[in-house]
Amino acid sequence: MKLEEKGKIIPPPVLDKYPQMVSTEIQQWKNIISATHWHFSDNTKVDGADFYVAEQELGHIHLDGSVHLAAGEELKKLFLSNNLAKKFQYGENWVEFKISSEKDVQKAILLFQLNYERINGISLDDLITKLASVITKNN
Repeated sequence: MKLEEKGKIIPPPVLDKYPQMVSTEIQQWKNIISATHWHFSDNTKVDGADFYVAEQELGHIHLDGSVHLAAGEELKKLFLSNNLAKKFQYGENWVEFKISSEKDVQKAILLFQLNYERINGISLDDLITKLASVITKNN
């Protein structure tokens, strides 16, 4: 969905501690557009922070720390096969996970970053290599 189709475009709200750490990081990336994420059935009710790269949605973080990431088919498979996210029931190539701890912050930034790089044309092989090196490093 295009940003302007989601409702009034205003700066994103301040989220709780850990989700806000992720939001702050993403907002610093080149060409990121961040805005308020409106409730699905009421585009006057704030429900989190949206992140876009130009017109393409990167994903969003809800007020409760839930993340919905527009990962594309191949990246979605990679995240699911590595147990980094769950399938999102409302979007074909979307995944979901929750930010509720400091450890979740690093994972969320990584998943958003891989998706950001995918949108910016980085090859799937390079994304797989990058993810593998992070997984190896953390084990």
